[in-house]
Amino acid sequence: MDFRALASGIAFALIWSSAFSSARIIVLEAPPFTSLAIRFAISGSIGIAIAACLGQTIRLTRDQWRATAVFGTCQNAIYLGVNFVAMQWIAASLAAIIASTMPLIVAFFNRVIFRERIGRMGAFGLIAGFLGVVLVVSDRLDASAELAGIVLCILGVLGLSIATLTVRNAVSGGNLLMIVGLQMLVGCAILAVPAAIFETWNVEWSLKLGAAFAYSILVPGLIATWIWFQLVDRVGATRASAFHFLNPFFGVAVAAALLGESMDLGDIGGVAVISAGILAVQLSKRKSTA
Repeated sequence: MDFRALASGIAFALIWSSAFSSARIIVLEAPPFTSLAIRFAISGSIGIAIAACLGQTIRLTRDQWRATAVFGTCQNAIYLGVNFVAMQWIAASLAAIIASTMPLIVAFFNRVIFRERIGRMGAFGLIAGFLGVVLVVSDRLDASAELAGIVLCILGVLGLSIATLTVRNAVSGGNLLMIVGLQMLVGCAILAVPAAIFETWNVEWSLKLGAAFAYSILVPGLIATWIWFQLVDRVGATRASAFHFLNPFFGVAVAAALLGESMDLGDIGGVAVISAGILAVQLSKRKSTA
């Protein structure tokens, strides 16, 4: 892993973590499904236009179309959709912590379904990571966090994990930015249905809301997704996933800096345990691969 990959991984982790704070700002002022559908429509259209200018085409392989459909459904519609709804009730830092357990869930499913060996260090990492989640969640429940929001976040990270398992190695072969744009349009089409049925658009725009919306469209929506696909293509999924151990720290730090969310010793301890667990799982994967 060279300096470029290292910088890309840290940038992705920071942007990915900051998306929860910008989403929290949006859902407190605007309906979640409609906001997300609009964001995907704009981000997807920009991504496709840029991809076309770069010479990328819509002629994808069968695996790439499958990856587009699965990611658009599981990552954008399910994962981000339920997270946007959940953050009407829970703090951005808590949503980021729950979402950061995705590498642990993927490693667990790989062990159970695909019989991949993770070794003692990996097993320790899984146990430690989930114990850290229990520590943080139980502490927040005592602080009157909404249980419904926590359940939705858990369902969301399960959807993201399924997407990750389903499309392993399916995005190679070029046209990455075109895939990024198309999978956002898939999410837009799916989320437009509950948005039309359950929500009404009655929003008073402000500078804060506009900035959060623009940031969500351009930075987490396009730049972070493109960085992630490039990183996976450059260093492989296992090494790229190692950067997820930064997400709990970044998620809590960004929410505290931008939204003034509090952190206590329970949060700090839980975040440290989760991060150590994720790192142990990734190191175990690298050792097994070697």
